[in-house]
Amino acid sequence: MLKADLHVHTRFSQDSSISPKTLVELLSAHPSIKAVAVTDHNTVDGCRRTRELAAAYSDILIIPGVEITTPLGDLIVLGVEALPPRPWSVENVLEFAKANGGVTVVAHPFREYGMGYLARNYSVDAIEVLNGCAPANVNRLAEGLAREMNLPGVAGSDAHNVDELWTVCTEIEAPPSTERVLDALRKGLVSVSSLSRSIRF
Repeated sequence: MLKADLHVHTRFSQDSSISPKTLVELLSAHPSIKAVAVTDHNTVDGCRRTRELAAAYSDILIIPGVEITTPLGDLIVLGVEALPPRPWSVENVLEFAKANGGVTVVAHPFREYGMGYLARNYSVDAIEVLNGCAPANVNRLAEGLAREMNLPGVAGSDAHNVDELWTVCTEIEAPPSTERVLDALRKGLVSVSSLSRSIRF
């Protein structure tokens, strides 16, 4: 069972202060979470740098990703190392993800910049049901949406500062391999947990 934080920002996001070097060192030192998806806002540069630094560590996995700002809300694409072509409509982002073997996650659907119930109109792969920066009632709405859409629920701290890391995690039935993790996410072989509760999907 791999424990992962599937929504983390580095300083390559303008609103984050976490350096790739610090992220790698903290992940390596963590007793149980050994994988992280770097999902900077509209850029893959931070992910690329983090993966370069992580190559020196055999015990951690950096999952490539990006959080794309669409007119209808934020979408995370996991498993890609390039940006989708503009314009960044939901349809274009989903098409890009599918063509490149990515997994799409509706980020914090009921928080600011979330898609909310508009997600019902799209063939996404998962819903972020535990966002470390969202209040419990908002996460519960996201959990309900995931169950309604019969989609896997995932968790991400959405950390922009070091003290926000690892507040939640996704437990994935997969070895530490990006390809295997993406496959497990598509199949729903996940559960999510926070410091206070866990949810099985």
